[in-house]
Amino acid sequence: MSVDETIRLTEIVTAPLLGALVCEVTELGVPDQIDPGSARAVAEIASAVNCDERTLYRVMRFLASHGIFEERNRGEFALTPPAALLRSDTEDSFYAAARMFKRLFPALEEVGHSLRTGGSALTKKLGVPLFEFMMDHPDDAAIFDAAMTSFHGPEGGAMLDAYDFSGIGILADVGGGNGTLLIQMLQRHSALGGMLFDLEHVVERAKKNLQSAGVLDRCKLQAGSFFDSIPSGADAYLLRHIIHDWSDEDSVRILRNCRKAVSQDGRLLIVEPVVPEGNDPSPAKDMDMTMLVYPGGMERTAQEYGDLFEASGFRLATITPTASPVSIIEGRPK
Repeated sequence: MSVDETIRLTEIVTAPLLGALVCEVTELGVPDQIDPGSARAVAEIASAVNCDERTLYRVMRFLASHGIFEERNRGEFALTPPAALLRSDTEDSFYAAARMFKRLFPALEEVGHSLRTGGSALTKKLGVPLFEFMMDHPDDAAIFDAAMTSFHGPEGGAMLDAYDFSGIGILADVGGGNGTLLIQMLQRHSALGGMLFDLEHVVERAKKNLQSAGVLDRCKLQAGSFFDSIPSGADAYLLRHIIHDWSDEDSVRILRNCRKAVSQDGRLLIVEPVVPEGNDPSPAKDMDMTMLVYPGGMERTAQEYGDLFEASGFRLATITPTASPVSIIEGRPK
């Protein structure tokens, strides 16, 4: 084995340390201790966050070598653009996403379970599925909600720029979470009406956000499970990062419920990454592994989405790429 090959494999097998340490320093609030545009001594940071000074220096030096922080004078660190996004007060902050992943990392101990069975390593670790766990742990559920905004927030504008929503009178956001995406859509399209459908405790959280954004009067809130039924009355039904959480069997069950709700001239819009063919790196392939290990779902190819649609009463009409990793996969009733 060559030296270069050894170094490359070492980088790969130690990569989890990089992710874990980014999440840990974020949880400790290290980025919040450094003002944008200035540097601060690691001794002061360590005192503020209750860490061992020498160890924190070593960790920040390591993270700086990967573009997280920048060491200027010896022992003084400044924020880089990625580090600035880890501050809790930054616009489009990644703070909540890092906190979420810190709570998910223990599942990596069970990744062999995923390989052997195709099931969720996190479910094996927790003893219950992720979404069931969050129902009983509201503090973690709140972090998860906020993380979805920071993790997927930039997609909203890219979707609105790429796809023509102007012909839709009422848009149903199925599994709409905290309402962030629907708020963006209602604010962009003044003639659009909205419907947010999710579990009851989620809808109650979303209601406050919709009200604060001034769009609650244009949005109907419906509580329920998409495994049971989906309310009718919308022109288009949008599912963003929903289908990738589930197996093919569960996905078809959800989509068949959508088909019952969608009128013959209506449309289904699935917003997910589409896995490309070939050996090139892809965010969709990275996310596919995330979905495998944590909720037990998967990202899919265009053909696989076509198969899901065919099994649930839709036909694949178009796939619209966006400037973000997701595409808008449009289904029409057969």
